[in-house]
Amino acid sequence: MTESSSPPEIRVTRTFNAPREKVYEAWTEPERYRQWWGTPDSMEVKMDVRPGGRWSAPIEYEGDEMPFHGYYFEVEKYERLVFSLSNDPDFEAKQAADASQESLSVEFTAVGDKTEMTFIQKSYLPEDQVEEVKAGWNGWFDALEEYLAKA
Repeated sequence: MTESSSPPEIRVTRTFNAPREKVYEAWTEPERYRQWWGTPDSMEVKMDVRPGGRWSAPIEYEGDEMPFHGYYFEVEKYERLVFSLSNDPDFEAKQAADASQESLSVEFTAVGDKTEMTFIQKSYLPEDQVEEVKAGWNGWFDALEEYLAKA
């Protein structure tokens, strides 16, 4: 049996009718992130956007808090973010800031006055969950598109 040396990818590319800086700021500024991520005003969003910095942005799902959080591995302002994401309440006890494990990357490319965003999740998800997770990300990116149209 041969083990795969790299985890499977979920890749989503979207073009937003907004400048690259605005799309990047929607990912890196807590009050902007809250607007499309779905964090209620009663919950705090924290972002220390630098390599080794931590972020947290809980959401409310079916009446319960889901504690999404992670670490930033790479930050290239207006160009690229690489970070981890977990909804495990014991996340800090279980994960060191190690990008060789599960990671997400978001690349921002200016296309005229629009932005092409390429999102990649490298994850050890069971194969039967990949399409469900991809659909979930597309739902969040629909919310990002709605936020950017209003902002």
